[in-house]
Amino acid sequence: MSSPLIGIPSFHDTSSPESMPPRFAMSRPYITALEAAGASPVIIPLALSETALRNLYERLDGLFIAGGGDLNPETYGCTPHPKTSGVDPLRDEAELRLLHWALDDNLPILGVCRGAQTLNVAAGGTLLQDISDELPQAIRHQYFPEKQRDYVAHEIEVKAHSRLARIIGQNARVNSFHHQAVRQVAPNFRAVAYAPDGVIEAIEHTEREFVIGVQWHPEGLIAFDSAMRALFETFVRHSRRMHKRGSRADTRYICF
Repeated sequence: MSSPLIGIPSFHDTSSPESMPPRFAMSRPYITALEAAGASPVIIPLALSETALRNLYERLDGLFIAGGGDLNPETYGCTPHPKTSGVDPLRDEAELRLLHWALDDNLPILGVCRGAQTLNVAAGGTLLQDISDELPQAIRHQYFPEKQRDYVAHEIEVKAHSRLARIIGQNARVNSFHHQAVRQVAPNFRAVAYAPDGVIEAIEHTEREFVIGVQWHPEGLIAFDSAMRALFETFVRHSRRMHKRGSRADTRYICF
């Protein structure tokens, strides 16, 4: 059985000396999690022409948007907060364009951390730019860099009857490496999971069968948490159905 092709937009790696040519990269755990779930992941370079990016996109069966630095607040009509950091304009441009196409085509989408935020912005929502400043009573959400990715920080409550609840259940324990979060949920989306302080931990499209963004990092938990493995496996299963169809056919009636 051929595996579905999952596209992952890269990021601009600025860790090399300035004398080195620009590099695009992606963190290995995302690749590992997707492959373990049965996908063939492909890293998408940045700075492509719209034609080249579209040609690559047309070959995809699913779109994965990974974690990373902050989205430029100007993309959702706000001025940058003093704690805004890690803005990657080339990444913003590529991810937002890919998400617009994927939402139009009903392509399966999974966003993680920054990816959930970018999905929300692409669909017309906004973000909290810094949880600790804007929600002073919130629990701690940012454990980077002192904790490992498998550190379980807090519980979440998942809404009953949501698509996400069908996959991971109504209660889960998650890691937490973010200082931003969804503020205004985008049209045609709904918040489906919350931290104990009310911060939104997941969103999903109200009509699409698999367009989900989660604020935690499930790829860091798959070694011991079957629910997090199931999240990747369900995403890949929907992408496989798209692969078998060989087209952007409507998939609203695929069930979990």
